[in-house]
Amino acid sequence: MTMAALSAALLGTQLFVMPISDRVPELKVEATCKATTADDKAMGLALPQSFADCMRDESDAQQQLTTVWADAPGPVRDSCEGEAIAGGSQSYVDLLTCIQMAGWTKSPSTAPRLRGASRTRNSQ
Repeated sequence: MTMAALSAALLGTQLFVMPISDRVPELKVEATCKATTADDKAMGLALPQSFADCMRDESDAQQQLTTVWADAPGPVRDSCEGEAIAGGSQSYVDLLTCIQMAGWTKSPSTAPRLRGASRTRNSQ
């Protein structure tokens, strides 16, 4: 009887385990922020982004990803994750932007159809 209870307990805990692919990936954004800050300074920008600001942006993007990640289709997540880590830099901002853009391309536009100066515009 104890073996059956143990098996049931183990099976019950497995129902709540989330597959790794369903979790927002863990990115190492510190190096990207350090590089961004250095590049901004090297270019002599009047308002270079500070390391703290970059890290805050990345943290905000990571938080937003936790709400949209599970709703994004697996192929979109995989593709966007690849883009977010391409070239050795890792960025939650890039990952979030990619997922948002993928969603926008699938959503029908709610903007009114423009008819312009066509001769047939009043017939539609």
